[in-house]
Amino acid sequence: MSQLFNKGLNEYSKGDYFEAHEAWEDLWSDYNFPDRKFIQGLIQLSVSFVHLGNNNLIGAKNLLQKCQNKFDDYEGLHRGINIAELKSSIEAVEIVYSELKDVRKFDWDLVPVLKG
Repeated sequence: MSQLFNKGLNEYSKGDYFEAHEAWEDLWSDYNFPDRKFIQGLIQLSVSFVHLGNNNLIGAKNLLQKCQNKFDDYEGLHRGINIAELKSSIEAVEIVYSELKDVRKFDWDLVPVLKG
């Protein structure tokens, strides 16, 4: 389980959001564990950036919106991720998405960093 989680983190940090989603999806679908909702949020967050990279702003917005409440039950550091910073970063991306007209102009430096 930890191998799949860490693979997802590594792929995400490299900017390969599709592969991150794949690793976390395998974890989410193959195992039963207490923080499944958290992992589902990471999957949806990753897929939001997959959609954005595929010029699908509507899909990106939808997945970003879906992921937000998945992190509400967590605080502090969870799986090594600072939850307050994650939520704040997601809110910042949501604002940018709402104003974005051309996905090519998205500042990829705004992608939330998944660490403590």
